[in-house]
Amino acid sequence: MTSFGSCRHGAAKLFMLKNPAGSEIEAVSITDYGATVVAIRTKDKHGNYGDIVCGFDSANDYETQSPYFGCIVGRYANRISDATFTLDGRTIKVTKNDPPNMLHGGAEGFDKKLWRMLDASDTQLRLEYVSADGEEGFPGELTVTATYRLEPNCLRLHIEATTKAKTVVNLTNHSYFNLEGHGEGTILQHELQIEAGSFTPINEVSIPLGAIRPVEGTNFDFSAPTPIGDRIDRGDTDDQLKNGLGYDHNFCLRGGLVSSARRVATLRAPMSGRVMEVHTNQPGIQFYSGNFLDGTLVGKGGKVYPYRGALCLEPQLFPNSPNQIDFPSCILEPADTYIHDIAYHFAHG
Repeated sequence: MTSFGSCRHGAAKLFMLKNPAGSEIEAVSITDYGATVVAIRTKDKHGNYGDIVCGFDSANDYETQSPYFGCIVGRYANRISDATFTLDGRTIKVTKNDPPNMLHGGAEGFDKKLWRMLDASDTQLRLEYVSADGEEGFPGELTVTATYRLEPNCLRLHIEATTKAKTVVNLTNHSYFNLEGHGEGTILQHELQIEAGSFTPINEVSIPLGAIRPVEGTNFDFSAPTPIGDRIDRGDTDDQLKNGLGYDHNFCLRGGLVSSARRVATLRAPMSGRVMEVHTNQPGIQFYSGNFLDGTLVGKGGKVYPYRGALCLEPQLFPNSPNQIDFPSCILEPADTYIHDIAYHFAHG
């Protein structure tokens, strides 16, 4: 554990999880600011290790300029339309930080909080955050624990949440990946496969229309490994690529919500040979192709993050579920526990 600078809530710390020499993952760095993954060092096809996630060198940089690099977002990941929903007949108004909508929990979501370290070892870190009743407008005091566990070829994240009053919850990790190495060009040549037969189309402000549309025969069909750049710039003929400025959509995973994590996405970088599989128990995954990166952010070690220089694969419930009764439920009752398992498996070849 080392110092990671300061933020408005106090001094942040940086924790490093390490593997034995020769493992697929050499090390993972995590800060208690936002329960954020700062670095993941994995092996390429030549046996060399490199960092494959975007990030910054201090908590202050995350606080002042991060577009959700590596953090846990909540209390509700993704968007809620008009920053309003109804719960048991009561109108709930949450923070409108992405006008006219709420995005990733509001103006100061879980990504901008100092989490409390519960325990730490060479291969595991457990963090906790208690969100007050009414924080960003959400009802119910919510207690969240996030456990990162490092294995030789896998980084696992187990999230649990309990509430003192009925509320809505949708939590995920928001890491930006470039398997060639962070700051090493774009992700347009990466090959992506998503285990989804449908997706949720969006309007001009990225809110799902309520429909669930098959991916077959569309620019959103990643049923087989497909270079991300093949169809991403067809916004002149595809209203969905136009609305998302590329890919920024929820994919409806086969099997829906399940009891244990299964493989839902596979990403491969052609130059480095790195392969990442994403596993989750959730029913959806948001694929975001780095459309708002513009080359102005300077990250770790002076690396510049160009347009579409990284991507996010965010396991989740569906966006705007509080306002869509036909989407998987995001409601958490006091008697229940929200559980989200994510695993990132790495290989090379």
